[in-house]
Amino acid sequence: MYERSRSYDTLTKNIVRTLRRMGREGNVCYCVDGSPAEDRSAQELMKQKNVAVVDGVSKASAAAAKAGVGNYLALSAYDVAGAKLVLPLVVYDLADKALAGDVKLALVNAFGDEAPAVFVRGGAVYNIALYEADRQKEYDATCALVVPEIPLLEKKRFDLEDFIAILKRLRAPDGCPWDRVQTHESIRINAIEEAYELVDAIDADDPAKMCEEAGDVIMQAAFHTLIEEERGNFNMTDVLSEVCLKLITRHTHVFGKDAAAGADGALTVWEKNKMKEKHQETYSDSVNDVPEGFPALLRAQKVRKRMEKGGWERSSAAEITARLTASLAQFGAAKDKAEAETALSEILWECAALGRTAGVECEQVLLDRAKKAQQDYTAFEARVRADGKDVTALTPEERARYMGEAQRDS
Repeated sequence: MYERSRSYDTLTKNIVRTLRRMGREGNVCYCVDGSPAEDRSAQELMKQKNVAVVDGVSKASAAAAKAGVGNYLALSAYDVAGAKLVLPLVVYDLADKALAGDVKLALVNAFGDEAPAVFVRGGAVYNIALYEADRQKEYDATCALVVPEIPLLEKKRFDLEDFIAILKRLRAPDGCPWDRVQTHESIRINAIEEAYELVDAIDADDPAKMCEEAGDVIMQAAFHTLIEEERGNFNMTDVLSEVCLKLITRHTHVFGKDAAAGADGALTVWEKNKMKEKHQETYSDSVNDVPEGFPALLRAQKVRKRMEKGGWERSSAAEITARLTASLAQFGAAKDKAEAETALSEILWECAALGRTAGVECEQVLLDRAKKAQQDYTAFEARVRADGKDVTALTPEERARYMGEAQRDS
């Protein structure tokens, strides 16, 4: 039956189907190596009312005893992929080299290739590094792999629990003096700075930098969460539970009965569910919910977008351009700073509207333009200095010529 089955799942189905058919004809005794709880077919059969279980010695328990570990997670080698892995860990059913290779890849990703492990075969015990799990001489149904607990400071790979443990250690009475005294207010700006650094890494298409900066952003969120945990308000489980529930309840076109045609349809469903979740009974509630900490141009465009969802007429590019021209004229005719500020505010507001109409993110295009200006000026200054001139002492004609050359080459 093993030879005829395409996969372990198919084998399980074939065994269970055969045993149930035989069971209708008379009593059947199905024997497994180890405990029935460690055998998939036995697990399925144990759900039936007319099945009696005579337990045996667990393969995982036997391997753990030989390796000298307790309070462990036990998994069949066939179930390691996709499982939540914690230490100490016992992997049984390590019956062949190919399966051992699959298990090794999963464990190395979680714990590192040099993590200490114990390979058990029959009555023999071998201390190995995790990367050697698929390099043993023989494999059979008695083989198991045991990975003991690794002290925090000896780990090469970490998970969220390790991360929180490190932060708690830093905030402990005998931890880091700087970390202990920080408050929401004292590190508030760090969250903004780290987010911008992540955006810079994304713009640079630098995976290594993205990895580093994503970690820094997560650290800021975790730090604020830990401060609130110390106050008894919420902890990381609360934070993760809330964001997971949000993803489920707002994606009702994936996890519910709503339908969405394309990205725009999905966004409409998201916005509908968001208003319901936030108890926003009017569109004004949504408009006023735009974060005050947003950069001004981004905030203006978000406000405009939510106003349009609430029935505010979406102007054409021609209408916006006409209003923009009128505001520019008012700015040119301003008699004092107050009039200039009023006119300029209208100019910037209409620019945000123009970007909205064109489907352009104004904040991003302005950032791109500022970056281009930096590049152009750097090339401009390099050309001027190469000719032995002072950038602050150029004639208008020289300045225009050098800048034109710099922009053509950039």
